[in-house]
Amino acid sequence: MEGHGRQIRYPVETPPEIGEAIEIADGILWFRIPLPMVLNHVNVYALDDGDGWSIIDTGLDTRKTRDIWQAVLSGPLGGKPVRRVIVTHHHPDHVGLAGWFQSAHGAELVTTRTAWLFARMLALDVHDAPTPETVAHWRGAGMSPDVLERRMIERPFNFADILTPMPLGFTRIREGDTLVAGGRSWSVKTGNGHAPEHATFWAGDESLVIGGDQLLPSISPNLGVYATEPEADPVAEWLESCERFRTLGDDDRLVLPGHKLPFTGLAARMDQLIENHEGALRRLEAFLSEPRTAVDCFPVLFKRKIGDGEYGLALVEAVAHCLHLWHAGRVTRRLRDDGAWLWQRVD
Repeated sequence: MEGHGRQIRYPVETPPEIGEAIEIADGILWFRIPLPMVLNHVNVYALDDGDGWSIIDTGLDTRKTRDIWQAVLSGPLGGKPVRRVIVTHHHPDHVGLAGWFQSAHGAELVTTRTAWLFARMLALDVHDAPTPETVAHWRGAGMSPDVLERRMIERPFNFADILTPMPLGFTRIREGDTLVAGGRSWSVKTGNGHAPEHATFWAGDESLVIGGDQLLPSISPNLGVYATEPEADPVAEWLESCERFRTLGDDDRLVLPGHKLPFTGLAARMDQLIENHEGALRRLEAFLSEPRTAVDCFPVLFKRKIGDGEYGLALVEAVAHCLHLWHAGRVTRRLRDDGAWLWQRVD
């Protein structure tokens, strides 16, 4: 893949097997933890601190994941303790076992304040049925009646189902901080859009960055709007973050992402991500020459059939892109009698 004469390359083309490790840089081990979804893995990293380890992200809290970690602790990590869990952002595939490492292993939790607050809040926000606000959000997106009927009687997804309860207390990191781990000093740089105050870590003395989901190759992370903030504009926040990280990129910097393969060519990848979303927005604006719901926009935004497993993420991302055009004054919206928002291009 290319962008403005630069190339994205993958120094290691084969990921580690489950429970095994690849030393991706001096003193940094790369593991993969399986996920029970279309994106079937999350990358985690262990940084050697001499008398223990700092790990970056954890995977979901499931029995299978705990068993994998127990094997990793006694195997590739050599029985040395995990003293710190550093979490890039609040999504459960990254923070799910942070509480387990705190309570069962005495590890310190290090993350941004927003990530900690979101994880704690969502862990406590447990429901046996969809809330009225969520149902209104689904209706507003134009969810099809059959899907809505089914979801009204299903138990909704709860963070608490796959997140270990988190003990009170954490160590805060923020934009511009320096974190020492794995024999390196890392500069903390935060991004937004996929998750608020998402932390990335940039080694000060070498071309190495731990990117979480903010800096991914080959796929774009989900940018969603939910009932918690129904007029948010994560697309604008994402584009701003990509523009900012683009200026920090160079051809040689090795990026350790939250999913897929480590890569080089960060500036080219940021160019791709920006163009991917700007291209989707242009297609969407043209498609909205007639009034349509967010769900109506699936084919033009995603250019593929959306299955049941992807429907929820596609819905919140379609809403996000419609809202971005609305905030920019490029579309209008009006509420249909059934509670769905109709979006239409401003001519």
